[in-house]
Amino acid sequence: MIVVHHLNDSRSQRILWLLEELGQPYEIVRYQRDPRTLLAPASLRAVHPLGKSPVVVDGDEVLAESGAIIERLTDRYGNGRLAPPADSPGRGRYLYWLHYAEGSAMPPLLLRLVMDRIESTKMPFFVRPIAHGIVAKVRAGFVDPQLRLHMDYIDAELARNEWFAGDRFSAADVQMSFPLEAAAARGVLADRHVHARGWLVRIHARSAYQRALARGGDYAYASALA
Repeated sequence: MIVVHHLNDSRSQRILWLLEELGQPYEIVRYQRDPRTLLAPASLRAVHPLGKSPVVVDGDEVLAESGAIIERLTDRYGNGRLAPPADSPGRGRYLYWLHYAEGSAMPPLLLRLVMDRIESTKMPFFVRPIAHGIVAKVRAGFVDPQLRLHMDYIDAELARNEWFAGDRFSAADVQMSFPLEAAAARGVLADRHVHARGWLVRIHARSAYQRALARGGDYAYASALA
């Protein structure tokens, strides 16, 4: 039995979704973020040294990193579903989006989160103008332009194809869910990004996505467009 070490409001939700799409049975071990720091509990380090989620235990194999988990589980249990064949023309596009999600899309989103946390952190009044000034320059000079660039790029790609790997839903769509849900939740996905927003509506309507929500519990990003 596959065991998913699942942290609330995290990337591990998409692993539950993938397993529902695959029709593969699994068990969930639940963890809650620290309400103050929003970090995963130290108990996750007993499963994997980095103490992060998702972590999947499949037999004797312990898998970490969302992209690696999704690729491994899809290849092992997909029976040709959710991924183009290895020698097909669409395989390269599928792998691109599978790795783009964390390699390119998430870094500016994480920087935006860090900048927002700095702005909301309590600090001495004489430090506040300096900190806020630095944050404003970093956001205006790098973070926000990068976010606009990536969201425009993603929206243009989805204008050409209904799904990230082409005209069929695939595990690449599962992997891309977290960056776009996070972007929508943080106000980065603009109204003009109609194709990306439509894609979010489509994935949220999938029965496997809804089953994963029912099993995984509260997941704030699922209501990002509400």
